[in-house]
This record gives sequence, structure tokens and C-alpha cells, in this order.
Amino acid sequence: MLIAEYGASGLLPPIVLLAALLIDTIVGEFGPLFRVLPHPVSLIGALTGWLDRRLNRARRAAATRAVRGAVVAVGLAAALAVLGWALATVSRSIAYGWAIELLLVVLLLAQRSLFDHVRAVGRALETDGLAGGRAAVAHIVSRDPAQLDEHGVARAAIESLAEGFCDAVVAPAFWYLLLGLPGLFVYKTINTMDSMVGYRTERHAAFGLVTAKLDDALNYIPARIAGGLIVAAAMFTPKGLSSQALKVMLRDGGKHRSPNAGRPEAAMAGALSVALSGPRQYDGQVMDEPWLGEEFSARIGAVEIRRALYLFVVACLVNAVVIAAIVTYLIA
Repeated sequence: MLIAEYGASGLLPPIVLLAALLIDTIVGEFGPLFRVLPHPVSLIGALTGWLDRRLNRARRAAATRAVRGAVVAVGLAAALAVLGWALATVSRSIAYGWAIELLLVVLLLAQRSLFDHVRAVGRALETDGLAGGRAAVAHIVSRDPAQLDEHGVARAAIESLAEGFCDAVVAPAFWYLLLGLPGLFVYKTINTMDSMVGYRTERHAAFGLVTAKLDDALNYIPARIAGGLIVAAAMFTPKGLSSQALKVMLRDGGKHRSPNAGRPEAAMAGALSVALSGPRQYDGQVMDEPWLGEEFSARIGAVEIRRALYLFVVACLVNAVVIAAIVTYLIA
């Protein structure tokens, strides 16, 4: 469903998206609702976990596990694309059907949720010290928080904020604008699967290979847009250095183990004058990752988390302004 196909049967996707971003900013995760009903992303995660347990058993050959993982990734993405197309068709065929689409888009954005989780890390560091910070950051990172000191907790939170700006805000918006609900559903499916089986662990090296590659492909353009939005946002934040953010993003963005996450993370590092990434531990294995913004200090804490959150909010506003400009152009 391209923008031009929407016609007069409902609201233009950029208008739906702009409204969804506003609602998500105000309401967030609809917490009380999802204490009763499962969140769509949770359903995808539960299905992925079940298929992983059933099809990705250690006794099978790596090639077999890779083929099974590819079938699961492509099959689930195709199924959700069809579901997205069906829901979009229904929403365009009934009165006020756009409200259905609006609700679905709100549910699949997570800018407020991301902000709240990272803010909780900063507050925990300030009020409960290292133990509190480790407990809070465990909700948003896959690495072992017990191995992190105060500075490592702060870096992990800021890195998650920068990468999440792409995964939770920019990429969902990009794919919804480009392909409507089918595009949004496919992106969230692959991104959720990647967070569960896409890591380079012994268990998922084969089974999650295609999922990881698909996630890389789907995030390639959005990650670079996200980095650019952070660079732009740095112009409007206290002590933000836009030119430095651009310099570090262009120089260090490609050093990251991910072909995409390094762009917004490096832009964030440059904008805040902090060093991010660096060596970290996953599943008991030390990963010797390069530093992003190595000329800056890595000894950071709650103060830098607050500055990163301010920058994130401004970047979200810049993103909304761009979408508003698209709306103005289309209805002019």
C-alpha cells in the first residue's frame, strides 16, 4: 500500500503516522490493556520462541538449522505481510476504518516506551547506585549486566537509546510510509525475531542467520536516517555538537559489529562527546568491539543519560517535523 494508493477512502498514511507518534508520546505502551491482552510484538516473540525450541535443536546439522531458520523468517514475514494487507483493506472499506490502522501503528511504535526504560536506568543509578542501575538496564540490553560497572551501565543505556531510535521510531515510520501496514508488520516481525535469534551465539549462528541478514537489510536506510536526525537534533540541544556528531558518525559508524547500529550510536557519541561501544560480554564471551568516539571519555553516568534523553526527544521532534512536512506537501 503506497501513499498514492490510499486515496479518499481514508487518511493519508503520513497523517496516520503523525497522529500515532503524538498518541504514543502521550499514552505510551497502553500498559493496563496489555496486562489483560497480549501485545502484538509479544505474540510474535512467543511464536518465534516456540519455533526456535521445536526446530533449532542442537543435534541437527548447521545447514539444516539454517534452512529451517530461513523458512521460519520468510514464512512469518510473508504471513504478517498478508495480515497487514488484509487489515489495511478492511480499514479502507469501512467508515472510520482509519482508526483501526491508527491503533495498530500506535501499538507498533515505541518512542515513549524507549524513553521511559532508559530514563529508569538513569534514575536507578542516581537513587539505588550500581545495583539499581544493573537491574534497570537488564530490561533493555542482552549483555550480562552483572559484568557492568556504573560507566558500563550508562553506556549500555545510551547505546540502546541510540539504536532503539532506529528500531522503535525511524524504521517503523519509514516502512509504514513506504509500504503501509504490510511493510510495518514485516519490519516488526523481522526485528522482533532478530532480537531473539539473530545474535551470533552458538545456538543461533545458523538458525538466526537469515533473520539477521533480513534485519540488516530492512534497517540499512532507516539507520542512516536515524543518524542524520540525531546530527540535526544536536543543533538544538544544550552542549550538542552537530558537526562533531556528523564527523564521528561518518568516521566510526562503520566500525560497529552491526552494519546499521553504529550510525546512530556514533552520531550520539559525537553529539554528547562521550565514548560508546567498546569491549563487552555476551554469554560469557568477551567481544573486543572498537570504541565509537574514542577520543572522548567513557567514564560517564546518569548525567550523560539525561543529556542523551534530551537529544532523543529533540530527534523525535525533528522526525515528526519531517513527517509533518510530507503531510503538508501531499495535501497542499
